[in-house]
Amino acid sequence: MTTKIPIDRALADWMREIRRQLHRHPELSGAEHQTCRFILARLAELGIPARRVHQTGVLADLGPERGAAVALRADIDALPIEEATGLEFASQNPGVMHACGHDGHVAMLLGAAALLQKSGRLPGPVRLIFQPAEEGDGGAPGMLAAGALAGVKSIFSGHIDRHFPVGSIAVEPGIICASTDDFTIEFRGPGGHAAKPHESADCIVSAAALILHLQTLISRTRDPVTPAVLTVGRIQGGSAANVIAAETALSGTIRALNSQTRQMLLHGLEKMARATARSAGLKVEVAIRPGCPPVNNDPGATALARQVAERRLGAAKVPGLPAPSMGGEDFAFYLREVPGCLVRFGAGKKQAPAGPAHSPTFDFNEKVLPIGAAFLAEVALAALATN
Repeated sequence: MTTKIPIDRALADWMREIRRQLHRHPELSGAEHQTCRFILARLAELGIPARRVHQTGVLADLGPERGAAVALRADIDALPIEEATGLEFASQNPGVMHACGHDGHVAMLLGAAALLQKSGRLPGPVRLIFQPAEEGDGGAPGMLAAGALAGVKSIFSGHIDRHFPVGSIAVEPGIICASTDDFTIEFRGPGGHAAKPHESADCIVSAAALILHLQTLISRTRDPVTPAVLTVGRIQGGSAANVIAAETALSGTIRALNSQTRQMLLHGLEKMARATARSAGLKVEVAIRPGCPPVNNDPGATALARQVAERRLGAAKVPGLPAPSMGGEDFAFYLREVPGCLVRFGAGKKQAPAGPAHSPTFDFNEKVLPIGAAFLAEVALAALATN
């Protein structure tokens, strides 16, 4: 097992400034052009050759050209949220915010790159993956199509998590995140005068009924010991108080931890939507947008990640996860190709508690940055040593 890599104050300060610079200038999924250029410039400072792929993604390689590589991945995109943290380095891009810690993930991976570059001759190649569009569509699949895992034998990553104290890393084998599938259901009818409902078919009433009935897929169709979520997050219809809407659309998301539950919910949703439309004399269109599969950490890679984390922090500071998250992570696509592990970097803030991830007040403890960088560098070295 590799020894602990020291991190000096200068490197920690460098990572903090990287995080803050990215936080000031967040970019949405697929539009991370400035972020991409920034990452390429920092890698050039380190003397690490890199290339731009999948429009705004970056791949870089360290160490010898031959041999099976170990990959490290960070996501780089922000969210369509108006920031309300009041931080002196708050977003300067209206309506866009790093509200999930991806700015920290980039800083960590660049820090890990610096540590690996300074460590001397690497025992094998290390691939750095800076991935766009984790919050959108096509981020991980696009990077895979661009050859991100070509010649790679295993992959590791981490996600900042304020539920754990700074100085801890949560490591858990098996499924730790849910699948994510989005849906849109559109009802269409003749519409009419609100005072004469018998002359039309009411799309809004049908949509409202469906929203309530869909929850029976969770409460009365799903095995109660198998976690799943079905949320309708948007409904849009109607133009005036005295008009029966001719169109109404609703959209939402389905989350599941296994393929059987996932398919049952998707099939049940479409069946229920069509039955609702048929009973009301409406037309309906159901569109499913497949998302990520569940994140399934490989047992062997997870055991290695735990060993590295415990060596760095001590066993008491390397908990497991109490339960899988119903959130999604497109790191799952990499794990379908090669063994790997996604960990959680504890980043709780005791002073001035911040809001949860994906909220306008999200922030994290920046002391996590050197911890994450050291873990990523050390787990890469440990994985290379298993060749």
